[in-house]
Amino acid sequence: MSTIFDKLEPVIQRYHEIEESMGDPEVAANFERIQELARERASLETLVKISSVYKELVGEIEDLESLLKEGSDPELIEMAKEELDIAQGKFDELTQDLRLALLPKNPNDERDVIMEIRAGAGGAEAGIFAADLYRAYSRYAVNQGWKVEVMDSNPTEVGGFNKIVFEVQGKGVFSRMKFESGVHRVQRVPNTETQGRIHTSTATVAVLPVVDEVEVKIDPNELRIDIFHAGGHGGQNVNKVATAVRIVHEPSGLTVVCQDERSQHKNKQRAMTMLRSRLFEAEQMRHDAEISEARRSQVGQADRSEKIRTYNYPQDRITDHRSNENFHGIPRLMDGGLGDMFDRLSVWEQERLLADATA
Repeated sequence: MSTIFDKLEPVIQRYHEIEESMGDPEVAANFERIQELARERASLETLVKISSVYKELVGEIEDLESLLKEGSDPELIEMAKEELDIAQGKFDELTQDLRLALLPKNPNDERDVIMEIRAGAGGAEAGIFAADLYRAYSRYAVNQGWKVEVMDSNPTEVGGFNKIVFEVQGKGVFSRMKFESGVHRVQRVPNTETQGRIHTSTATVAVLPVVDEVEVKIDPNELRIDIFHAGGHGGQNVNKVATAVRIVHEPSGLTVVCQDERSQHKNKQRAMTMLRSRLFEAEQMRHDAEISEARRSQVGQADRSEKIRTYNYPQDRITDHRSNENFHGIPRLMDGGLGDMFDRLSVWEQERLLADATA
């Protein structure tokens, strides 16, 4: 009926090959290979489901068309026409679903993420806004059943953060949180403002995919590891025992710090996770111009003039400047109610990819 469904046959064949391979004891004993196959299988599951529904619909439509050609009972023919219209409508919807499913996938969509929020322009209010963003993301994550673990933080004296780095673990985390990379601008009257003036502040958000040790090989001889006393809150153990870890990857100059765990060993593990993610991203930047451009735009300079989103508190409106959509109900959104916004950004991304594919 439509040649687009011909593309499903090799997909189904590959899916069965993967399942057969994963059942092989030799393959199952190879951790690196089994992880690779599991990710590939997960990426094909939607197409396999569409194929199953497609075959059922094709059979139903063929039966109804046969009844219309060969039937003699007027009442049955009329019923067949109605059912055929419904089936054709389902087929059209399924065709659109397939077009979306066949769009190029971001290979990182199923990964966990490391998020880094930094206060930008705006002084103390920028730090408070950074803390507000962290609270919104962490509450959304908890509502999704995901796990959030702080890796490094630099709190301010007024309850904000100069910087906070945290890991979010769960199914499809990157596919949702990737939209947050960039400069966020807030317009509101700070609690410390006595004359009711609206201030503008910014914070930058970076979203890095978490990668396994087997995906990014790091030579221990290329690392400089420093152990030091953690600063900030955390009790006597955090402040008096040298548990904080700084790792410098000398070939690239990348530096990561982790100090929020009470154990030096755990801080080192987390710092290595951060370093792998940064090295993985750096490799992607070198080989993919599109990703490189995205990274440059997300890091930016935290200037007021460049932004992906504006949070206008007096008008209770959040504007996403990429999709040109407005979202209302800031208290709900900043309390973790980000699902609808992420849904609409996903649709915007799909429409953009479809337009590019048909251009």
